[in-house]
Amino acid sequence: MALRGFGRRRRQHGRRGRFKIWPLLIFAVFGVYYYFSNQETVPVTGRNQMVTMDRKQEMQLGLASYKDVLRKSRVVKSGELVDIVNDIGRRIAKAAAKDDPGFQWEFNIIQSDQANAFALPGGKVAFYTGILPIAKNRDGIAAIMGHEIAHAIARHGAERMATQQLVQWGQMAVGMAAGELDVQTQQMIMGAFGIGAQYGALLPFSRKHESEADYIGLIYLARACFDPREAPKLWQRMGQASKSRGKQPSEFMSTHPSPDTRIQQFKAWMPEALEVRKQHCGS
Repeated sequence: MALRGFGRRRRQHGRRGRFKIWPLLIFAVFGVYYYFSNQETVPVTGRNQMVTMDRKQEMQLGLASYKDVLRKSRVVKSGELVDIVNDIGRRIAKAAAKDDPGFQWEFNIIQSDQANAFALPGGKVAFYTGILPIAKNRDGIAAIMGHEIAHAIARHGAERMATQQLVQWGQMAVGMAAGELDVQTQQMIMGAFGIGAQYGALLPFSRKHESEADYIGLIYLARACFDPREAPKLWQRMGQASKSRGKQPSEFMSTHPSPDTRIQQFKAWMPEALEVRKQHCGS
């Protein structure tokens, strides 16, 4: 009797140690459906993207975030730089008009040493004063402005949120699949999934968005009759500024392509950009 009971306990213990496949299969089927049922097309590039957020909601979130940033920041109200940034912004927004879903464009300068700029859904753009010396001239500002406007029009923020949601569901599926394994093995599996998702999916995805915004922005600034040849020069200055601030992470570990990569991409796109400028602005 004791030996028979011991055998049953061993078989039960063996069942508790299995890695279950069915949660992963269910997630795979759902993930394919989720991806293909939420498709949109990115303007200019024609790339298919996954977006689940309603555009009106996205614009409301963008406006709320923008107001919050401005409320906490020192906004430059007037002056020559304000006029220049607003003029460049309006020109590039006009050049992007056929792709514009109805944004109410607004451009502000924030007093800060940060070498940064951003655009939020709804057409809310901000430049930090720290980036203006690196921009150096109107064409440099236009290169930054085109990039940021491209992010907003291409709905990169909403696409990133949808992708992160899918990764979170994948993490849940892996957790269910490993749920009967011992704690140490579960931790190893979840850690491997996290590293794989970060470096194999999320970071490359972010770099892809940055490159796409570079390309779309280059086309927009060319349509607006700015000089696209300033874009690679801008990124030479960006690279020098980054080096002066200290060691930067490798491209593999970064959300952005390296300045050298961006310069090479701009050079590859330059013949098309110059042709676009010629068509819209003449020689």
